[in-house]
Amino acid sequence: MSRVSAHSPHVRIQEEDSPPRYLHYGEDFIRTPLPAGSRVIFPKPPMKPIENVEAAIRYAINNPEGDGPPLYARLKPGMKVTIALDDISVPLPQMKRPDVRQRILEVVLEELEKHGVEDVEMVIALALHRPMEESEVERMVGSDIFDKHYPETLYNMDAEDENNMVVLGETEQGEEVQVVRRVAESDLLIYANVNFVPMNGGNKSIGTGLSGYRAIRHHHNPETILESNSYMDPDASELYDANRRQAEILKDHVEVFHIETALNNKMYDDPLMFLSKPEEEWTGTDKMKFRSMQWSLDKLPRAAKRKLFHSIPADYGVIGVHAGDTEPAHQKTLEKCWQQHCVEVEGQSDVVIYGIPFASPYNVNSILNPLLVRVMALGYFFNMYRNKPLVREGGTIIVAHPCYDDFDAEHHPSYIEFFNRILPQTRDSAEMAHKWEEEFAHNPNYIEMYSNGNAYHGVHPFYMWYWAENGQAHVGRVIVVGAENDHVPERLGWETADSVQQALEMAEDDHGPEPDVSMLHHPPFVMTEVT
Repeated sequence: MSRVSAHSPHVRIQEEDSPPRYLHYGEDFIRTPLPAGSRVIFPKPPMKPIENVEAAIRYAINNPEGDGPPLYARLKPGMKVTIALDDISVPLPQMKRPDVRQRILEVVLEELEKHGVEDVEMVIALALHRPMEESEVERMVGSDIFDKHYPETLYNMDAEDENNMVVLGETEQGEEVQVVRRVAESDLLIYANVNFVPMNGGNKSIGTGLSGYRAIRHHHNPETILESNSYMDPDASELYDANRRQAEILKDHVEVFHIETALNNKMYDDPLMFLSKPEEEWTGTDKMKFRSMQWSLDKLPRAAKRKLFHSIPADYGVIGVHAGDTEPAHQKTLEKCWQQHCVEVEGQSDVVIYGIPFASPYNVNSILNPLLVRVMALGYFFNMYRNKPLVREGGTIIVAHPCYDDFDAEHHPSYIEFFNRILPQTRDSAEMAHKWEEEFAHNPNYIEMYSNGNAYHGVHPFYMWYWAENGQAHVGRVIVVGAENDHVPERLGWETADSVQQALEMAEDDHGPEPDVSMLHHPPFVMTEVT
């Protein structure tokens, strides 16, 4: 059995007789023993959700944060209102119906109708993400709203449609401010947000979500990303500061009212909740469920497993709704996020271990290709911290994933060229940005597949590579366990091991015979607050 850390009830210290720990391994699971003394960091239990979400939304819009008036006091007949919605990239997996965005729309559309506002359009804030399919939009907003409004007054934005995008000016730092024309020409923008991780929401919703390449390139670049000490904490993020500067220019043109929601971390429905608990707390039934699940997954082809996982919605509950001015509303949302997700941990580790699951924000209903595996390892999971990273500078990260060479040609066409053409030449982000970013961003074929298909923008794989730059610059090495080929890890700049035990032995070359080891036991994802 493990013992509970004196520093946090959510941290277990591994003993000689502690059970093996499971790791997500793409569309599968693996189990591994850990050395005695290792720390295993578990997510906090899900916070109790709000029972009446509709009432919470109504209270938030009638009692806004900041100095501005309630929503109803901003409305009048004849005005033009645009409602912006976060896209399918959050939350992960998709939440059970009704989606919280549907609940926000039902309340807000009723309020607009009550006050005689007829000129209303709903824009899905894709930025450079792939357009959502009809079935995905319907699932997000509900059948009634979809049938009444799609596609005339409910639609995906198109950042490459020059007639429907406008540049409003520049910040003092020379950053262009580009936004959907309908938004710029509105009397009021209402942004309906889902905060799944702390990097969502706030000024980033506007500065990135409703922008195109001309604006996004000013902060989604290697220099700005390396200057951001933490993507998850706006106070430590130059990227967020750039979004804030751009959002302030927009606010000179249109009034903005944010509605932000925070979710708990109940990723698993009740029959699978044991997956978020320490293994020593599993009942006999839990152990049987896990063995049965592993056996069943082993019998399925990968495509079937992928489809199965993407089809299971998460049982997330809403734990906070705040509205009003951008920053004060976002600050209240962040407080809920920290409360749910942050686990206090004493000191950094030489080695950090985690599994990479089947999903990221960028492969909903699709394949977690090699570039997305890297961004999950070094862009997202590495950055799940406040104060300082869990892994020491120059430390080792061990990840579990098969690293299959598999891409979705419909959703990620430019990723295929990036992986096979750019990476064999360089892994250096600055060189990539200088030599090839503009070419991919303006490639007419990729623009066509983005605007009229279901593809991510041509420049998107560059941003995924840059997004991992912070983690890559911090760690000494990355070792992937269970790669089914050699060329994908090699192209990513990673080493390989057949097991976690072998990877730990490799790490001893850098950190000595008894390195400090921590494992992040997620998903549900967990953030560390390292003291």
